[in-house]
Amino acid sequence: MPVPPPAAPLRSAPGGIVVAYAPRDAVRARVRAALARTHLRGVLARTHRDFSDAFRTHFVDTALVEVAADGDGHESAELARDYPSVPFLALTPFRPVDAPAIARCAELDFADILADGTDDGTLGHALLAHAFTARFAAALDSPPAPLSLGSPLQLAAWRAIIAHGGRPVGTAHIARALRVTREHLSRSFSGGGAPTLKRAIDFVRLLAAGELAKNPGYDLTEVARLVGFASAARLSASVQRLVRAQATALSALRATDLLERFVRG
Repeated sequence: MPVPPPAAPLRSAPGGIVVAYAPRDAVRARVRAALARTHLRGVLARTHRDFSDAFRTHFVDTALVEVAADGDGHESAELARDYPSVPFLALTPFRPVDAPAIARCAELDFADILADGTDDGTLGHALLAHAFTARFAAALDSPPAPLSLGSPLQLAAWRAIIAHGGRPVGTAHIARALRVTREHLSRSFSGGGAPTLKRAIDFVRLLAAGELAKNPGYDLTEVARLVGFASAARLSASVQRLVRAQATALSALRATDLLERFVRG
């Protein structure tokens, strides 16, 4: 398979991407194979700067850092403090001399620490299981009771929305996935006191924006871009319309706060 440029996505997928700091060719090959097996897209960075820049240009689902005793990867690992909602995973030789680096990853709340070579077979699964999109969808699998979503079609549509992790998804796309017409889906979804399909989609984007806004590494403009708004002003207008709050308050509002405000609105 042709090797793409270091900063180019490896494969196309509906979710976000895995960004990996992997300066060694052997590790890059193993990461690339793991991504291919799990149909994930990835950006492989040889330098800390490329790794850091990927957070500003992509929706990062999972971050993987190759760390070793010689200090390589330590600067990239420290980015976990700036992006707490992004799960960071470490890949290390797991030699006795690597213990301080492993301990630092634990202090930084890394989601997992894998042994280079030994854990190659589970690397792709770990990247997928810990991903922001996967955790976001799992947390919202059962829609909040105040949304009044209970019919099989409503639940299927809700799960199709949250599967995108807060990134934009059109009503036509959901209707095709559920094999119904858009008109039928829109009518059926809003029955029984539920919000309209469009409002539900916007609310899920707002929940994702609220999580991303809690990352010190993202400013409001970057949060807006990651959830598909053309500008911070557009995000601000949506926050005001849906929950009667300022976008600058997103970092302080919990998901339950957003839900209460959304239902009242």
